[in-house]
Amino acid sequence: MKFSAAIVSAAVALAASTSTSYAFTAQRSVVRSARGFPPLASTKEETAVASTKDSAAEKVAANAAANSLNDTASTIPPEFMAARDQVVGGLKATLPLPALEQPLEHFVTEYFTSLGTAAAAGRKNKDGSDITAEQAVNYMMRTLGFGFKYGLGKSEKGKFTFDDVRWKALRAEEDDERYQNEELQAILGDDIGTDFYAAGCDFFRPSIDLENSLVLGEDNLEKARKQIEAGENVVFLANHQSEADPQVVSVLLESVSDEAGALAAQVTYVAGHKVTTDPLAVPFSMGRNLLCIHSKKHIDTDPETKPAKSKQNMAAMNSMLAGLKDGGMAIWVAPSGGRDRRDVDSGKIPIAPFDQKTVDMFRLMGRKSKTPTHFYPMSMVSYDLRALGEQRNVRFTPIGIAVCDEVPNVGGAEKRHLFTELAEEECQKGYEELLKGMGMERYIP
Repeated sequence: MKFSAAIVSAAVALAASTSTSYAFTAQRSVVRSARGFPPLASTKEETAVASTKDSAAEKVAANAAANSLNDTASTIPPEFMAARDQVVGGLKATLPLPALEQPLEHFVTEYFTSLGTAAAAGRKNKDGSDITAEQAVNYMMRTLGFGFKYGLGKSEKGKFTFDDVRWKALRAEEDDERYQNEELQAILGDDIGTDFYAAGCDFFRPSIDLENSLVLGEDNLEKARKQIEAGENVVFLANHQSEADPQVVSVLLESVSDEAGALAAQVTYVAGHKVTTDPLAVPFSMGRNLLCIHSKKHIDTDPETKPAKSKQNMAAMNSMLAGLKDGGMAIWVAPSGGRDRRDVDSGKIPIAPFDQKTVDMFRLMGRKSKTPTHFYPMSMVSYDLRALGEQRNVRFTPIGIAVCDEVPNVGGAEKRHLFTELAEEECQKGYEELLKGMGMERYIP
């Protein structure tokens, strides 16, 4: 396989500017119920794998043993290592700074190791075909190329900008009037026919261990789907473990049914500013329905830009309210305002507490819309899909989702804390059921 100088340069520049806001870590699989769930391939205590200067794969395996949820370290198969070496070798030839070598090599090695592990385990692509080294090359280079073009703006059109606080995914749909805009046509160029939603799912899907993943609460999921279909609104109050959680939702729900998969594509994700500014996050965000809201911490960082950011948040709230009034809206939000964090002492991964003010705001918007709005806690197990430190990691490990019982949107201001507490309790219950069903009881807080 040969790679053009433009693509190689794109990857190099991208690696130089990448932050940790979007973790490229993926895992694959779905078991419909915890009953009869097969044990994980390995339930050993964490072990260290010796690293050598000659083997990047062993370095990744050691990192996996220390950090992954299922404590399973993998060795990259020869054909994937050969393809990985070719990609890295081509990139190194144009590296302007030695400091870029390690983070770029790490990211590429992680992804090839993940897909190599999936292939060695006999996993298949969605269409039943084999997962191959060539596929890993194509997905990696396409992703880096998108990041270079749209995230860094290394083209005559500059960086891609999200021109609306409520962003609609770019899916090359014929009825999307935005594609009639000459400016968008010029920005996308040869990518005008790209479904960025599908591209994001395609990148992660082959490295997700779907056979050992778990979806609980399918009855609640179907109930929510029918409510949305009837023109009512649904808000999923979720814990948040990975920057790839939108892809986690899509890959798992599409495994349940075509209808659930269609719902996953419809969901609007409440996100912070980084998903529209981080170079590697941008192409994935282009394929998602987003409602961008600045966190209080980000607003207060720079007093000079605080008024503008506050104004943008107000615009986002107004846009969300308009969508809720129209009805049939599905929203995913993490009321904690951030991701769950591992307890370094115990090794357990507790759910971050729900923020009552955040929950109150979404309840208020639902009431103001005058359209029935339903609230479902959603538990997620996807911790190993997150970025670790300054590096981007990819792990082959099971993931899970539980759609919990609906929490009725009732009660006055004096009891509003009870709603938040109940929603968090339901999320915690679902989280523990997932961990038990996936053989990960030792991570239960």
